[in-house]
Amino acid sequence: MRTFMISYDLSRPERTKHAMATAIMSLGSSWARPLEHTWYVRGETTESEIEARLAALLDDEDGLIVQTVAETGVLTNTQLRWFRQRRPAFELDASSNVVAFPSVPASPSPQPELPLAATG
Repeated sequence: MRTFMISYDLSRPERTKHAMATAIMSLGSSWARPLEHTWYVRGETTESEIEARLAALLDDEDGLIVQTVAETGVLTNTQLRWFRQRRPAFELDASSNVVAFPSVPASPSPQPELPLAATG
């Protein structure tokens, strides 16, 4: 498994910021984001494969750096917290039209009404 640093500048972040974050989080088995536009991703991929997947989200004025990095580094005024890749909550059976939904807890019992304080 390799660790990659991904850093980018978006000329119009309001247009692609969420799509870029979602794409980066799906690239490997785990990810971390120590700075707003700097990510680390662990995965079995290459720099070229990562660039190819993210390039579709970039405008002509945007910048992207993808680099394999060592597991050690120095962080100042930030921390590195690794997260696992998000997985579906349930698996769908393609041959079925049944969709599983999480169970809903029973309704809470009604709260007793409290008398209003008299103002005067």
